[in-house]
Amino acid sequence: MPALFNFRRLRRKVTVFLASIALALAGLVAFSGTSHATTQEPCDIYAAGGTPCVAAHSTTRALYAAYNGPLYQVQRASDSALQNIGVVSAGGVADAAAQDSFCAGTTCTITRVYDQTGGGNTLVYQGPGGTGGADTAAGATAETVSVGGQKAYALYINPGNSYFAYNSTGGVPTGSSPEGEYMITSGTHANNGCCFDYGNTETDHHADGNGAMDAINFSTECWFGGCSGTGPWVQADLENGLFTGGSKAWNPNQVSETSHFVTAMLKNNGTTQMALKGAAAQSGSLTQFYSGALPSGYNPMHKQGAIILGSGGDCCQTNHNASAGTFYEGAMVSGYPSDTTEAAVQANIAAVGYSTSTPFTPGARLSLQATTSCCTSDYLQHDTSDDKVVIAPVTSSSSATDKGDATWIVRAGLANSNCVSFESANASGKFLRHYAFQLHLQPNDGTSQFAADATFCPTSGNSGTGYSLRSFNYPAKYIRHYSFTGYIASDGGTNTWDTASTWAQDTSWLAASPWS
Repeated sequence: MPALFNFRRLRRKVTVFLASIALALAGLVAFSGTSHATTQEPCDIYAAGGTPCVAAHSTTRALYAAYNGPLYQVQRASDSALQNIGVVSAGGVADAAAQDSFCAGTTCTITRVYDQTGGGNTLVYQGPGGTGGADTAAGATAETVSVGGQKAYALYINPGNSYFAYNSTGGVPTGSSPEGEYMITSGTHANNGCCFDYGNTETDHHADGNGAMDAINFSTECWFGGCSGTGPWVQADLENGLFTGGSKAWNPNQVSETSHFVTAMLKNNGTTQMALKGAAAQSGSLTQFYSGALPSGYNPMHKQGAIILGSGGDCCQTNHNASAGTFYEGAMVSGYPSDTTEAAVQANIAAVGYSTSTPFTPGARLSLQATTSCCTSDYLQHDTSDDKVVIAPVTSSSSATDKGDATWIVRAGLANSNCVSFESANASGKFLRHYAFQLHLQPNDGTSQFAADATFCPTSGNSGTGYSLRSFNYPAKYIRHYSFTGYIASDGGTNTWDTASTWAQDTSWLAASPWS
């Protein structure tokens, strides 16, 4: 009998081991833009691991191999018409061409992100015409990405944008039921405003006490103080605090995640344990930042089963979201996912091939051409009479000096290498930077303030044309020309150069061939 018992126990171990290997290999199947017959996507992998998705959201791709429905909805500014954007093929990438056609000649916003599970947990913007509230829908073209070599758009959330869903029959875990979550976000677009979250939140938009939330937070916000590094970090928003581990004390195992594409994961069994993980989404295995007991006062959890994206739980019926962040995809699951399952999901994400595709490669030379109808012969350049930056005409007959003044050398961002800085082609060591929101050309003084002021993150053009250049340290502001002078400007504000009139056009630039 002991020998037979040992044989059966060995057989069970082998069976479990082989099942784990099969699950991990399923996540490693290469992504194909045209055929997905043998591919498992994240929610297929979670289901195979016994923790099925209860909510699945993305503006970039299907999260099930068989999904062939809408990913998100856009609204056109010109006539308020709505259009669902689906996938090119079942299990594939978003049909960006359909959005481009629908939004041609005007601007669009993303008004909802559909739940791919069929459970009805569709995210809708928290504002008039949405779920109600004080926020607005995010712009639909703020960031273009490549997924498996195909064009797609991110959900690019600035302060004042947020999304919410609640369906009492949607299956999102409540009370102390276990759940897991992941999202792909960006280390190049984050701030310390409260709170860039994705996950379980209150149904009433109020802070209802410890454990009423269970959401991934990705930000530079250091809630309890004592943080090490500059972030952004993968944290847990459990209500009344952002936790890097199992207590209010800083978790020394936390690290800043600054890659352009970041995988963030949280799981919580609702009674005794939670874990936080993260990784660069383009490659690499997950790093476990924390696995252990829930913070004191959060056992058991009191989840309510609504879903938030882009804000904290006590937002945004009477107030505005203060956070910034990017959302590419994410899902919530019922149960406590195994490490093997999560590793397979990360392998799938890495195989998808998220990437940026822009002309802003460090070392490249280019000129920035205005796209507003008044000024299409004008280029961003420094004024030879002072250090201010302006727009002015440049032609083939212009002087060599004028051509050099309108030419920039792209450098890795001085404050963040995932963004860029612009060095003058004919004034070595001098960079485009903002000071008091006006653009200047000044020598790099080596300070962190200069580095931040001289760093810009390229996005898709706010007008739907070309590119826009977002300020690294003022993420709601973009390089703009106003009265032929260069500024960083928000879409509406107290400064004259923040006027909403032609803002989208004035902040959109063509990356033209260099004049010098």
